[in-house]
Amino acid sequence: MSAEAADREAATSSRPCTPPQTCWFEFLLEESLLEKHLRKPCPDPAPVQLIVQFLEQASKPSVNEQNQVQPPPDNKRNRILKLLALKVAAHLKWDLDILEKSLSVPVLNMLLNELLCISKVPPGTKHVDMDLATLPPTTAMAVLLYNRWAIRTIVQSSFPVKQAKPGPPQLSVMNQMQQEKELTENILKVLKEQAADSILVLEAALKLNKDLYVHTMRTLDLLAMEPGMVNGETESSTAGLKVKTEEMQCQVCYDLGAAYFQQGSTNSAVYENAREKFFRTKELIAEIGSLSLHCTIDEKRLAGYCQACDVLVPSSDSTSQQLTPYSQVHICLRSGNYQVRCMRRILTLSPRLENEALDEICFKVCACNTVRDILEGRTISVQFNQLFLRPNKEKIDFLLEVCSRSINLEKASESLKGNMAAFLKNVCLGLEDLQYVFMISSHELFITLLKDEERKLLVDQMRKRSPRVNLCIKPVTSFYDIPASASVNIGQLEHQLILSVDPWRIRQILIELHGMTSERQFWTVSNKWEVPSVYSGVILGIKDNLTRDLVYILMAKGLHCSTVKDFSHAKQLFAACLELVTEFSPKLRQVMLNEMLLLDIHTHEAGTGQAGERPPSDLISRVRGYLEMRLPDIPLRQVIAEECVAFMLNWRESEYLTLQVPAFLLQSNPYVKLGQLLAATCKELPGPKESRRTAKDLWEVFVQICSVSSQHKRGNDGRVSLIKQRESTLGIMYRSELLSFIKKLREPLVLTIILSLFVKLHNVREDIVNDITAEHISIWPSSIPNLQSVDFEAVAITVKELVRYTLSINPNNHSWLIIQADIYFATNQYSAALHYYLQAGAVCSDFFNKAVPPDVYTDQVIKRMIKCCSLLNCHTQVAILCQFLREIDYKTAFKSLQEQNSHDAMDSYYDYIWDVTILEYLTCILSSMCIKAIGQTELNASNPEEVLQLAAQRRKKKFLQAMAKLYF
Repeated sequence: MSAEAADREAATSSRPCTPPQTCWFEFLLEESLLEKHLRKPCPDPAPVQLIVQFLEQASKPSVNEQNQVQPPPDNKRNRILKLLALKVAAHLKWDLDILEKSLSVPVLNMLLNELLCISKVPPGTKHVDMDLATLPPTTAMAVLLYNRWAIRTIVQSSFPVKQAKPGPPQLSVMNQMQQEKELTENILKVLKEQAADSILVLEAALKLNKDLYVHTMRTLDLLAMEPGMVNGETESSTAGLKVKTEEMQCQVCYDLGAAYFQQGSTNSAVYENAREKFFRTKELIAEIGSLSLHCTIDEKRLAGYCQACDVLVPSSDSTSQQLTPYSQVHICLRSGNYQVRCMRRILTLSPRLENEALDEICFKVCACNTVRDILEGRTISVQFNQLFLRPNKEKIDFLLEVCSRSINLEKASESLKGNMAAFLKNVCLGLEDLQYVFMISSHELFITLLKDEERKLLVDQMRKRSPRVNLCIKPVTSFYDIPASASVNIGQLEHQLILSVDPWRIRQILIELHGMTSERQFWTVSNKWEVPSVYSGVILGIKDNLTRDLVYILMAKGLHCSTVKDFSHAKQLFAACLELVTEFSPKLRQVMLNEMLLLDIHTHEAGTGQAGERPPSDLISRVRGYLEMRLPDIPLRQVIAEECVAFMLNWRESEYLTLQVPAFLLQSNPYVKLGQLLAATCKELPGPKESRRTAKDLWEVFVQICSVSSQHKRGNDGRVSLIKQRESTLGIMYRSELLSFIKKLREPLVLTIILSLFVKLHNVREDIVNDITAEHISIWPSSIPNLQSVDFEAVAITVKELVRYTLSINPNNHSWLIIQADIYFATNQYSAALHYYLQAGAVCSDFFNKAVPPDVYTDQVIKRMIKCCSLLNCHTQVAILCQFLREIDYKTAFKSLQEQNSHDAMDSYYDYIWDVTILEYLTCILSSMCIKAIGQTELNASNPEEVLQLAAQRRKKKFLQAMAKLYF
């Protein structure tokens, strides 16, 4: 060794082996001491920490001179950091069990993507389209690693995760955790979308019959060099660490089995695939042995998977002696002609000490047999009593469910009912925990089967057995009360009360809560329980506390479920509330009938009504009945009247609204009055203008609604000054109420009528510059006697809001699109105006493949499009649009062609000009540039008229399509 080399070695050996914690990654980077660090017995930091830190440093965004955040630069330092992270993973033999345990999903995703990149997998290429057999061994292994991780991550995400107890809140840490959570969710979404492809890739891997190789630290170093120097070595069959075919297939089979098993929850047929893969994994483990370097399977977990698959898809050649008790029970359940007692024998004879998990299914089978025995007049078995020595909520819930399903109370004989009642009573007497007694005694089946005297006798027996507990009978509208055990926490019950949407469970919880304390008002437990003020006064006036709480909570929860479109639960809650209030309050009974009508309207509108199916005649009759209801002192919600009238208009019940509405309704219900005027106006539209009397009445109603009243004050000097303007009370409703009602309408003709009325009202202003056009606008009066009384600012806002709403109902209505375009034109938003003018033409001409109807592209619309293009400095477009007018505007066309500062692509538009006069003028000012355009034979003036029209129509089509692509 030379002296110089010896000096270098001595200097290297004298360096500290453990760098400072703050800059260790820089130390490893600059000093190339990674391998030395990893060879330590207990390296600090650990290898997985190194991967995290290397990738975090490599992915740090940069900031340019203008303090703008830029993506991480692709420089030498960052490439080396990524390479170091890959080398650490290679040191860990690419063991996914270790990597998944210690690295988050985003970090591991970044690591494996870098592996794909350095393994020459083309970015953007679908792995399923790649032939693994023709890829270099290390490239194929990189693809397999990524897709194995993908499906493993999907499977792992389906398992419940125990949340760690949070420490003291720190804003920076919480933000970082939230960002990582969102990033993980995004990655999982992508992986799930590609899951089918990943499974196909792994299935293809099982067909490979060659060994593969995985990158080592050395091959990664070689790849980092010049490609020409190492290409032959890295792609040869001997580069990297060898992974035998059996080892690779074993890992892939296990991962595929887990993926298929997870999919089996939604597609039971896939369990067969899972079973096949798991049993193949067991065979391969037996072949490989336990000394494999690359095949680390959790054999206990594999055994669990195999046992589950045996139950779900038992093998056809299995015998009853070879099957586990689980499998035998499952076969009994799947069989069409089994005896339940054989299941009980299987369970009874099974090795109980080795199968503690069978306790639950033992009890369920025994409970079913016991109920059958009771109904057949036999005694309760000893086994049932043994299994019921330690009762719990789940066991009692199951027993009550079995009892309820086993007897049809309408058809059952008295002896059957007596047997079931005696059984339930004996079960109650055998229980020590009063909480469980309450669960049975408050069940609907128990209340139905036992008479009042029997229930009183049962309570007396319980009192004698436990004198310290005060049990009482509380007859409240067929409800009675057994206090709960003092061990039950009120807070837990209140939590259950908030979450439950089952009427019977809500009733049970309230009975239990009232048994524990009589001083609480449980309808106040949640501030989310809201009942309309018109109802709350009646409900809170109920004297009995339990009944009051129950009615209030059932209604509040029902209204909430209806709001979130959970109509099935809303119906259950309302039905229970109706049944309850029917017994003591005719007023609240009618309230519930009204709310159930509104619920049925919403259910139909959100369901079959969206597909255009008409509502049943029964529902229409109930809506009429509500509108004609004249019961005194019934609290009514305004929204129900709105919905009923909107329902009649949406389903074109014009005959009823115009001819059959009782006169008193028109005076007492403003929504009925408004609906009658709208229906009559629509009906009169085809007739002559002078017969449209209701249109004038409707106009006056809307003018009054949009009017304001002024308040004046006389000063000390005798002058009168205006101090305030407020919405007039002369109208049949306020403008906000009218707008709320209109937004419940969907019938196109009714919406068009309302929109045209507001547009006309908008145009009546004296200072209006650009009118808005609308269909049927001519049916309205052209003036208002007192212009100062109308709040035109509110009218303008309403027009904009109504157009937005109508276009959300039907974005392809050309009349509404023209109104939107005119609004943008009137407010100098010319690009947006062109967008909607073009959209209106596109929707009624199959994207301009047909001629736009002349009543859509009127001369006024074309002139406004010309003005928009002119103000946007698109002068060539102006010249072309001048040809669209019924009389070509040559003056405007020539003037626009003379403009030097045009923002459109002038030359590309000349082919769209078909008028020879304009082309000749263009040739004069631009000479040779337009000779080609004017020289086209189809534009020859001697051609027949049909040829000239066809040439013009083809150029119109191409021009409008080009404009649409520009402005859409």
